[in-house]
Order: sequence, then C-alpha cells, then structure tokens
Amino acid sequence: MVTGKNFRKKTFVFASLIVLITYQIVFSQSFMLLDHSSPDDFQKGICYATWCKEGFSSSSSDQSLREIARTGANYVQIVVTYYQKRYDSTAIKPIEDRTPSDDSVIHAIVEAHKNGMAVMLKPHIDVIDDTDGGRADIGFVCEKDWNAWFDNYSKFLKHYAVLAKKYHVELFCIGTELSYAQTRTEAWRKKVIPLVRSLYSGRITYAANWDAYDTVKFWDLLDFAGIDAYFPLANKDNPTIDELVGAWEKWAQKIEAWYKSVGKAIIFTECGYCSTSGAAKRPWEESYSGDVNLALQADCYRALMKTFWNKAWFQGLYWWGWSTYSLSGKGAHKKFTPQNKPAVREVKSWYSNSRA
Repeated sequence: MVTGKNFRKKTFVFASLIVLITYQIVFSQSFMLLDHSSPDDFQKGICYATWCKEGFSSSSSDQSLREIARTGANYVQIVVTYYQKRYDSTAIKPIEDRTPSDDSVIHAIVEAHKNGMAVMLKPHIDVIDDTDGGRADIGFVCEKDWNAWFDNYSKFLKHYAVLAKKYHVELFCIGTELSYAQTRTEAWRKKVIPLVRSLYSGRITYAANWDAYDTVKFWDLLDFAGIDAYFPLANKDNPTIDELVGAWEKWAQKIEAWYKSVGKAIIFTECGYCSTSGAAKRPWEESYSGDVNLALQADCYRALMKTFWNKAWFQGLYWWGWSTYSLSGKGAHKKFTPQNKPAVREVKSWYSNSRA
C-alpha cells in the first residue's frame, strides 16, 4: 500500500529525474552547438543559390541537394536575394520572380537537413542598376538616408533571422560584401547585430569581400570572421598548380597575421573559379571570354584546399556556386559551378578526409 507521504516522495523523485534528464539533453545539445573548436565542426560547404521564386522547391533542386551531400559536404549555404534600385537607394525589397519564396527557402532547409547537412542561411542584397556602383558601394551622403537604409536592412534581416530560428538553421550570415556600409561600425554594433542576436540563438558571421575584410570593426561580436575569398592568384591565363599554391601561401600569411589581431576562426564564406582560362586572374568575375578550361578550375580548387586545409585558425569554406539544376556544368560550360566537372572530384577528394 502506497501512503500519501510515500506517493509524494516517489513523485518528487520521478519529477526530479525527468528534470535532470531534460537538463542533460539540453546541455549536451547546447554544448555541441557552441563547441567551435571541434574538428568535426570544420565547415565543408557548398553555396546554393537560385534566382527563381520556387527554384528551391523543384524536384531538380532536391536532386541537386542530394548530389551536394554526396560530395562529403556537411554544410550547405542557402542564398536568398533582395534588391535595391541603385547603390544610393534606401528601399530594399524582394523581386517577385527572382527572390526565392519563403516556402521555397524552407523546403531547401528541410531537404538539406534531411540529407545530413547543416545550413548557413545567407541573405544577399543586390543592386538592380549597378552603372554607378554595386553592392560594395552602397552608401549615402546624409545621415537621414543612412538611418533609413539601416532600418530597412534590419527589417530584411529580421525576417530571415526569425525563419532561421524556426527551422533550426545552424549558421546565419548578417551581410555580404557591403564594403562601404560595413564601415558604419556603430550601426552594426548597436542595431544590426543586437537585433539578430535577440531573434536567433545560433552562430552568426559576416561575409567581407577579399579586399575589405580588415575594415570590419565588429568581428568581436560574431562567431566567425567570414571572407569571400576571391583573391587574385596569377597574371597569366594558365598558371601551374605550384604557381597557384605559391600565390595562396602569400595571401595565407597575410590572413594569418590579421587573424592574430581579431582572434576569430576564419571561414571562406565564398570561394570559387570559373572554368575558363584566366580564371585565376580575377576570380570574382564570371567571364565568358576565355577558352573553356576545366583543368584550371580543378587546379584552383586543389591549390586553395592544399594551402588552408590544415591551418588551425581556418574553420571552413563554401564553394560558389552550385545550381538547383542538377545537370548544370555539362558540356562547354564556363560558369562557376563545379557540378559535373573535374573540380567536383577535388571537392569530393578533400571533403572525404578529416583534417590533420
């Protein structure tokens, strides 16, 4: 017979046990999320973008995500783009047929997780009329316009930070290549970053352009220092692999010296090369003038990974950019994607290995 006193005692013990187990589960999950130094947390990433409203929702996109997972990637970067008319416009809006719908973005997040990959959500801003300036030049003469732009930019980020939290996105990027706007340090430190942190509990980064990462003055508030690593590597069309590695080593020395001043693990939030001769000269350009050169693209991939793979301060990279069309890259294809090209074999070779 269970007395009232014994019953209450057993109930208390049972409830305490449940609380303890729940705490251990939550603590363990939180620890795994916050353990940035784990070798298993090295970000073997692929950038994944569409400029079609329902591009992420297609069966071809699902197939592309399965193919990304087969490269050994453990992260996929999902890119969604809003637009402003000019570099000096304050309004930031989606374009009906070009900005992926929320349903489409959510579908891609769910499919990526289903395929065993973590997600970086990376909202972009593009300039429609870039005659006088592009994304890097976004800026204003008067303070009123700066305030209006940051208000609109914060609303834009708020929408995706809420979505990222709801769908358990592992990493959120608060900006990409906003080289002039990123110098407005106070706005980022007091407005943008606190807003994102209040809405989203995961890790955050910023993607600075390769020629402007050292002008960012808010790295201390982020979890990773992100660089879109389109560093020029050659002055000729067809450099050798040794020449590419040598060029990267010089950049790596500069990046490592800078890393020591910021103390944040570095990720390459974008890196990539077109499959054309001359691709190593100006890697940020999608050029169609050179001859198709699949071997050079693969060599550029190998040189980057050979240089950075085992550097302790380097925490991952994201290759630009995989298409939602699963047959992309076949034939005489000159664009960035490594799909169906020798470059993807380099990705698989490196991504299948652990770091030293």
